[in-house]
Amino acid sequence: MIKSVTQLAWAIISGVIPLHFLPELPAMRHVWTMIIAVLLLIALPWSFTRFIALVLLFFLWAVSEAKQMQYQIGVFSAQTVSVEVRIESMDGENKTRIKLMRYAGQPVYPPLYADIYDLKTSSALCAGQRWRMALRLRPVHARLNEGEFDRQRFMLANATPLTGKAQLQERLEGSCGWRQRIMAHSYQQYHRLKWQSIMTALLFGERQEVSAELNQLLRETGTAHLMAISGLHIALAASCGWLLARGLQRFIPSSWIGFRFPLFCNLMVGVLYVWLSGNQPPAIRTLVGLCVWCVIRLNAINCQGSQVWSICVALILLFDPFSVFSDSFWLSVLAAGALIIWCRHFPLPNRFAKRKRWVVLQMLHIQVGITLLLMPVQAWLFHGISLSSLVANLWAVPLVSFVSVPLLLCGLIGSFFSPLSDVFWRLTNISLEVVFRPLQALPAGWMTFSHQAELACLLCWLLAFCWRFGWLRSSPVAVCGAMLVITQPRHTQPEPVWRLDMLDVGHGLAMVISRQGHALVYDTGNRWARGDAGKNVIAPWLRWHGLQLDQVILSHGHLDHRGGLASLQAVYPDISVRSALGNEQHLPCKRGERWQWQGLHFYVLWPENTQTAGGNNDSCVLSVTDGRHRVLLTGDLEEPVEKKLVTLSRNELRADILQVPHHGSRSSSSPPFLRVVNAQLGLASAARYNAWRLPASKIIERYQRNSYQWRDTALSGQLSVRFYSDKWVVFGFREQILPRWYHQWFGVPRDSR
Repeated sequence: MIKSVTQLAWAIISGVIPLHFLPELPAMRHVWTMIIAVLLLIALPWSFTRFIALVLLFFLWAVSEAKQMQYQIGVFSAQTVSVEVRIESMDGENKTRIKLMRYAGQPVYPPLYADIYDLKTSSALCAGQRWRMALRLRPVHARLNEGEFDRQRFMLANATPLTGKAQLQERLEGSCGWRQRIMAHSYQQYHRLKWQSIMTALLFGERQEVSAELNQLLRETGTAHLMAISGLHIALAASCGWLLARGLQRFIPSSWIGFRFPLFCNLMVGVLYVWLSGNQPPAIRTLVGLCVWCVIRLNAINCQGSQVWSICVALILLFDPFSVFSDSFWLSVLAAGALIIWCRHFPLPNRFAKRKRWVVLQMLHIQVGITLLLMPVQAWLFHGISLSSLVANLWAVPLVSFVSVPLLLCGLIGSFFSPLSDVFWRLTNISLEVVFRPLQALPAGWMTFSHQAELACLLCWLLAFCWRFGWLRSSPVAVCGAMLVITQPRHTQPEPVWRLDMLDVGHGLAMVISRQGHALVYDTGNRWARGDAGKNVIAPWLRWHGLQLDQVILSHGHLDHRGGLASLQAVYPDISVRSALGNEQHLPCKRGERWQWQGLHFYVLWPENTQTAGGNNDSCVLSVTDGRHRVLLTGDLEEPVEKKLVTLSRNELRADILQVPHHGSRSSSSPPFLRVVNAQLGLASAARYNAWRLPASKIIERYQRNSYQWRDTALSGQLSVRFYSDKWVVFGFREQILPRWYHQWFGVPRDSR
């Protein structure tokens, strides 16, 4: 039986995972073709054809969920809608997460959430309340760049593909949920303690109050997984339930004693802790594993750990196919799989594995295995690894799991029955101080990888298995060949001579010119409340490509063009800066300036002096050429200066690629200017949802009438122009670089679209 269940599990896994890689969802004619193929394959007498039929069937199931999500996004973003919702959570950024419950008298399925900003109400809101709201929603449309966090995929993984504003209409249920009441009651008791933000994260899975500095520390030490309700903590709490039940059985007649009651208590405590976490996906995944284990125990089924693992993964993907988009899903399941592989194929000798006095060695053995086998996964998901994670986890895991979490649970239980809860809260605070003081003393241990170096992390797996199975002795040539394949850079296309990349920074501008491992940045994007384009977009992009930044050129003084400069200077302190802002520390950007960099020639066409006010018409206009191809960078230039340049520099304006002035505003891109430049491609940097509704439809039409190919970051994400000796080619992130159905332009067209 377990063999057939395992085969079914692998059919589910094989059918759902392709959803992560589809460039677009199949059309209905392809769906019907696959349905017919399923029926034909099932009718055949061979077992492998039936397995293929099951894979196709579950693939269709995943596709249907995705199509339903697309349909929901279209329905709820088309117009203002009146929906019955439940308040899920609130944070300090005037953001309220709601769950859409009923629309037009029907329940909303699959479950759908939305982030509402600046929700105005005369009465206090709290999680658990139910309201009828008039919602004006729009699909999440995130920045898309190589090396940057993929927020669009993340929001889809969490079933929160919508954001917007709402107007309260009617309160249907005014009382707060029980979880919210417990959180408020507990928080009132410990909120003055130093580590209260971590205590809230460990108890309730809420991490909004964890500071950016603390999050950075957790990331660099590889201990972020401990500061939430992880699988380890839920398993620990469930074990406490089992031990409590076993203790109670000591006081009842022996004829009543059985293994089912402790197992039931184990599961109930696990369910309670998952509920306290707000039913977050990582906690739900642990609960699925706990339920599978309980079923196996109740039915006395004998199976291997790998079979249990495959069944758990299959159940998660069956009930939530969008888990394949979640980084935490991959970390959870691959960490569990790594443990199974490590303990089976790389066990400790029996004299160490079964004696309590070697517990430290046993922990070290497990931590080494997790660190080694998860290194490629971390590099793939986070573009880097923590060098201090081994030491940090050896210290933090036992303290947090076996001291801090039990103390927190005791404090939570005691807060309703005894004044001793204050003692538990303070002891928890002390234990967290003991955890974090050494972590803060560790040297910065985060190593960032380029996309080529990430693949080299696979050597960890290869070396481990070579050592375990003796492949180096039995097949040295094959092993050396595999190492060369992994470590050597791989190019699916010819390497360009140089590149021009317009990064997707929302409303703003950031362009990178790169050649021979070096980069020059023209404008640094915007700055916002919790970051800027330099820190969040440009620096990760440069690291992803393994580039050394040499110089930054600022077109003018507006914040959406210089907002990321300070962050880039912090990461690259030796870079030079060129501008016309009158800063004595900057190199001049003045008409007539010429220089060479990495074999490329730069010529400044505007402004006429270096003491400008930094406005749009003071933009540093650059002509960049390799002798064959020419690029014109214009910043936020407007029509009056365009006319002057047509008169002053008619020959120098000609280019193959034009950076569209002023984000495609009506005040720029005058017809004489476009005719003189006579480029083949216009690149515009703009956000889909910007207050100025840029680029203007009139401007797009003007470019097309003048035989320009139009591309913009709002539609394509990052735009990359690759120059070869005899041609150039442009690639968009959504269309060519990483085409995925979940990266597409969801919802109804907006503004100039």
